[in-house]
Amino acid sequence: MAELILNRQFFVNVIKDMAELVEKEKDHLTKLDSDIGDGDHGVNLSIGFRETMKQLELINSQAPDISSFLKKVGMILLGKVGGSSGPLYGGFFIKAGADVQGKDEVTFEELIGMIENGVNSILQRGKAQVGDKTMVDAFVPGLNVLKDSTDLKPIERFAAFVEQMKKGAESTIPLVAKKGRAMRLGERSVGHKDPGAESSWMLMEVILNNLKKIVGE
Repeated sequence: MAELILNRQFFVNVIKDMAELVEKEKDHLTKLDSDIGDGDHGVNLSIGFRETMKQLELINSQAPDISSFLKKVGMILLGKVGGSSGPLYGGFFIKAGADVQGKDEVTFEELIGMIENGVNSILQRGKAQVGDKTMVDAFVPGLNVLKDSTDLKPIERFAAFVEQMKKGAESTIPLVAKKGRAMRLGERSVGHKDPGAESSWMLMEVILNNLKKIVGE
């Protein structure tokens, strides 16, 4: 089987589809956040991705490689997305491209490394751990599956990653929040899904769907 190669256009398409997803799910994510947070998660992501779409053609033409392109996307999200989501998602994209400087194509294994770098950025910035009722509850178990399931084909492997992230988001429902605005609710945060955990698996599913397009699934 030929190695899965992802070019710059793949990442441009991913960002476009993420922006479309955020608009579609904006109200859903905002409702989750209104239950335990500031009620602006979906709105904030929408603002960030709308600005990204406004500048997408320009930053793509100016970026010499995939690394620079993702860094520019991350900087927009960092500057435009309010709350904790801006630094976390902005940092994710910035760090995701850190190890692929000078490249206009990456392998599937390099993509895994990019995601791992992004998740590590979230861990460093957010100072959260599994069980704190944050997006970490989706990202960390998912990343473990992605790194460990080397016996699977790339699409199956990434699908397992997204599925585990989805389970991780569900696992936040019975948890007491230990980070962010939701922490102030204490036991009252129990019974609600963390909006960041929900948006994180949805955004990673966008990557999965674009991988499927490449291999014709």
